[in-house]
Amino acid sequence: MKKWLSLALALAVALVLAACGTSEKDGNAGEGGDKDSKKITVGASNVPHAEILEEAKPLLEEKGFELDVVTFQDYVLPNQALESKELDANYFQHIPYLESQKAEHGYDFTNAGGIHIEPIGVYSQKYKNLEELPEGATIIMSNSVADHGRILSMLEAEGLITLNEDVEKTEATLEDIKDNPKKLEFDTEYEASLLPQIYNNGEGDAVLINSNYAIDAGLNPLKDSIAIEDKDSPYVNVIAVRTGDEEKEGIKALVEVLRSKEIQDFILEQYEGAVVPVSE
Repeated sequence: MKKWLSLALALAVALVLAACGTSEKDGNAGEGGDKDSKKITVGASNVPHAEILEEAKPLLEEKGFELDVVTFQDYVLPNQALESKELDANYFQHIPYLESQKAEHGYDFTNAGGIHIEPIGVYSQKYKNLEELPEGATIIMSNSVADHGRILSMLEAEGLITLNEDVEKTEATLEDIKDNPKKLEFDTEYEASLLPQIYNNGEGDAVLINSNYAIDAGLNPLKDSIAIEDKDSPYVNVIAVRTGDEEKEGIKALVEVLRSKEIQDFILEQYEGAVVPVSE
């Protein structure tokens, strides 16, 4: 009897130790697991980011890494999830937004690499071009201050407004408008994700919509917009990681795959120029 009890006890201890070893080994990097984990968890907007990541999965598998894509509907939660280590990286934001979030929230994040640009488009249910906008027209844009300089610079390039000469274009605000010949009125009440619905409801005279939200709502930025941001925009969408993680093999492999010819060709074909890949 004692022999059987000793054997049972030894077996139980072995099982506990085995379970502990498995738990430590299988934890992914986003959950504080093994630094050599082959699983990469990335947070992303539905379109185009998550679609691009799904296309990249087989290429990453060839390099020995499993990619888990977690989708988000807004611009706030992906950074919170990255800081709390629920994610290994996120892919949804451009550089000025990343920098503004770091300054506002104290995030210790690093840009691991730029992947693509999404030009902002101007959409209108009432007018066919910007020249038709009447005096006092209402221009609706997102409440994301990080996008305001980008949008105002675009409107200045189109000849609708003039900004103060001493202002940094990426940091321009409505208060930096020097000349506004048509006395345009700006509405910044809404979150960026709601703007396609605002446009479909016919609100305002013109609505500025980020391409990812436009595409997600069934709009074609190149065909449906009445004006679109130049493709040479500096607002590159990047892979963001916690500082130090940019040197991990999995993150390096992720960026390499997303910059590969296969993925760049996919982006060009899938989005017909509404999303523009970058190579460095």
